Amino acid sequence: MCGIAGWISLKATETDHDTEGVLHSMCERIVHRGPDSEGMWWDDTVALGMRRLSVIDLKTGDQPVFSEDGTVVVMMNGELYNYREVRAELEQDRIMFVTRTDTEILPHLYKKYGDAFIDHVNGMYAFSLWDLERKRLILARDRFGEKPLYYGVFDNKLIWASELKALIAHPAVETELDLNAFRHYLSFDYVPAPLSIYKGIYKLPAAHILTVEKGEIKTRRYWDIGEKMDAVARHAKASTNGAGKAGSLIEKAEELRELLSDAVRMRLVSDVPLGILLSGGIDSSSIAAFAVQHATERVKTFSIGFEEDSFDESKFARSVAKHLDTEHYEDKLSATTAGDLIEDIGEWLDEPLSDGSLIPTFLLARFVRKYVTVALGGDGGDELFAGYPMYRAHKIASMYRLVPGFVRNGLVRPAVEKLPVSHKNMSFDYKAKRFVRAAELAPVERHHSWFGSFSLEDQASLLTRDVREAANADIYAAARKIYENSPVSGELAKMQYLDVNLYLAEDILTKVDRSAMQVSLETRAPFLDPRIANFAFSLPAKYKLRGSNGKVILKKAVEPLLPRAILNRPKKGFGIPIAAWLRGRLRYLLHDLLSPERLKEQGIFEPEYVDRLISEHEQGVASHHKELWTLLVFQLWSRRFLK
Repeated sequence: MCGIAGWISLKATETDHDTEGVLHSMCERIVHRGPDSEGMWWDDTVALGMRRLSVIDLKTGDQPVFSEDGTVVVMMNGELYNYREVRAELEQDRIMFVTRTDTEILPHLYKKYGDAFIDHVNGMYAFSLWDLERKRLILARDRFGEKPLYYGVFDNKLIWASELKALIAHPAVETELDLNAFRHYLSFDYVPAPLSIYKGIYKLPAAHILTVEKGEIKTRRYWDIGEKMDAVARHAKASTNGAGKAGSLIEKAEELRELLSDAVRMRLVSDVPLGILLSGGIDSSSIAAFAVQHATERVKTFSIGFEEDSFDESKFARSVAKHLDTEHYEDKLSATTAGDLIEDIGEWLDEPLSDGSLIPTFLLARFVRKYVTVALGGDGGDELFAGYPMYRAHKIASMYRLVPGFVRNGLVRPAVEKLPVSHKNMSFDYKAKRFVRAAELAPVERHHSWFGSFSLEDQASLLTRDVREAANADIYAAARKIYENSPVSGELAKMQYLDVNLYLAEDILTKVDRSAMQVSLETRAPFLDPRIANFAFSLPAKYKLRGSNGKVILKKAVEPLLPRAILNRPKKGFGIPIAAWLRGRLRYLLHDLLSPERLKEQGIFEPEYVDRLISEHEQGVASHHKELWTLLVFQLWSRRFLK
């Protein structure tokens, strides 16, 4: 687990006067991603750098790594889970390895298979590969976007890095707020790829490769859900030969159990201490159960609790830990602790991300890092097996729209809007109000209005006229394109596909990566084994969502392994009591960063509209915590990174 950085000259120019100094400066910005060592390599065309967190091959695993003839050089951030099997296959071709690190399979796979080499790796990664003979650069990001990669073209150079703070350390890079990306952030709570918050800097989307040859930059998608994984499956114990074929729920559940078991087994390989992030939900509990089956020593599990009862789920984690007999560790998050953490966000979150669970995720990562270097989690289970309540809400919305408009708008919505405000986790009034406000919209807009913060109508009041006129693009256009061109059929599967490509990649996995890597903790997500994703999308909708019951097949698969109370738990999410905190512990920060004077000076937000949001929230007239949190995170970020 590491961070990478570098650049390539697109035109023949003089070599940078201080290549080593600039490369070192970029790497220093991401030393938290790799505190153990630094690697650098350059020639007249390209410069490659990285910081390393030692996880596999502690003694000889430093980078860069090379092909046998020295003509291919690679720097990687991530883990290749099937490297042992691939290495054994390559050794049959009499290829000689000089390290035991997983990264070293990449140059040899490239020499053997050319561009198809990427089809043979199962892992999470972002890497740079330089072919000295062809003067060809390859940048790649893993299939689900677990590892980040940013790039941009400045001064006839393509410059890249794992994090924005490293990329902008290059003296050629200029930064300017991308107002189009900013408006996406207000709607989605994150900036979706390929955009970044800066104009001219982009994210390489998940499952994409970028190549540079003869000064020409090309990107392509190398994998999509539903495509064959023969090269990867060949190296795995479990097979997906039955995927897509008819089978009973019990038969398919058994197949899923085998796939999950093998995915966890592969992700337990580590030369450093390892544990499990355990929330007490079905996803993380399933991972813990399989880890216990495969581990050679007692498994460590970690959870976080809250002082506020409606948000605290630590008792469920303790129940699972007791059932599985794990060595369990627990920490508590209070408003005071959270307030201290929140003020630090702007120092390390180099792109605004207003997912409230960022705070407990960071606190958990910091706590876990005291004991282990690697942790497995349950990310991806909701997207693959329909765990989010929004999937059920779409069905309800379809029925709701059959009700005559004068009843919906004249009776139902006014009644819902008058419900008393509650600050409890996922309270009825909160869910009901968000539902009726977006139920009339088209599917994609409706889906992201339920997830996100500011609708287009809200933005018309929130933003100054200058900002609205400068950025008036169709914010949901890219999301609609993903939805409409998805390789799956049925509304549920299309929504899941949309979430895998946007919400999972750009919110959930970004949140986990930044929080964990800030404290040099590597996280792994067994659900994001591509074999499991293909299997999940081959299933009929009834095996995932039945009535109000989501994750039908996952519950059946792990039924023999977990307590019944865990299997039947409703989903609550990893939320924080931000609504109450904004009226208490964080009130001073809210009034400071969103003061009328500061907003007028910025020229982005309308002070009167923001002041109304704050007043209504503090008076209990409405709960605007999600919107205010989104604005607060942006202000924390801009205070540090925006000129």
